Amino acid sequence: MNDTNGAGACGLCGRTVQRLTRHHLVPRTRHKNKRNKKTFDRQEIHRTVGLCSPCHRHIHTVLDNKELERDYNTLEALRSHPDIWKFVAWIGKKPHGTTSAGRPTRG
Repeated sequence: MNDTNGAGACGLCGRTVQRLTRHHLVPRTRHKNKRNKKTFDRQEIHRTVGLCSPCHRHIHTVLDNKELERDYNTLEALRSHPDIWKFVAWIGKKPHGTTSAGRPTRG
């Protein structure tokens, strides 16, 4: 997986896209939090993963930064969230260029 803003496979849905976005597993706004300084070493707190734009947007729509920091700071944890898992299963079957705006509504 590519962790830069270049082309590569999304860390969540696995689709190969032209441009990945960099997702900080511990949000940057939470880096100076005292709990994080005790819990994570310097390398862990700066971990990033390359995600396609729809997956990245969906994560930040579903979870706030405190939840990301506390409970969803690994790819495995993100995949375990029911709403993210459903979205990843849906978007993973779609061609490159599909956005979350094209997602069917719940119901």
